[in-house]
Amino acid sequence: MLFVKQPSLVNRKGPILLRDNARVHVSQFTIREIHELGYETLKHPPTDYHFLKHFDNFLREKVFRNKEDAVNTFVEFINSITPDFYCNGIRTLAKRWKKCVESNGNYFD
Repeated sequence: MLFVKQPSLVNRKGPILLRDNARVHVSQFTIREIHELGYETLKHPPTDYHFLKHFDNFLREKVFRNKEDAVNTFVEFINSITPDFYCNGIRTLAKRWKKCVESNGNYFD
């Protein structure tokens, strides 16, 4: 069905991060794993769109042979982020919210 709904993703190089309404036990597992790596999480963070977009770009062309490779790559990404990364994400979020309010809930690109 992917080739019908999102044909541009079919032959795309790199990973496709699926973000959906995961069941509670699945998301709790993910949060537990993140905490075991020593990172703190925020409940319902509004910066997911910013973080995941950049993380997706970082993962392009990467291949993981095992869990350790995946963990090391995640740590490498986190260590490459500067405080400005988050400041820019928050500024962009404010602009997006304003655009949503100004559109009165109508769709826009």
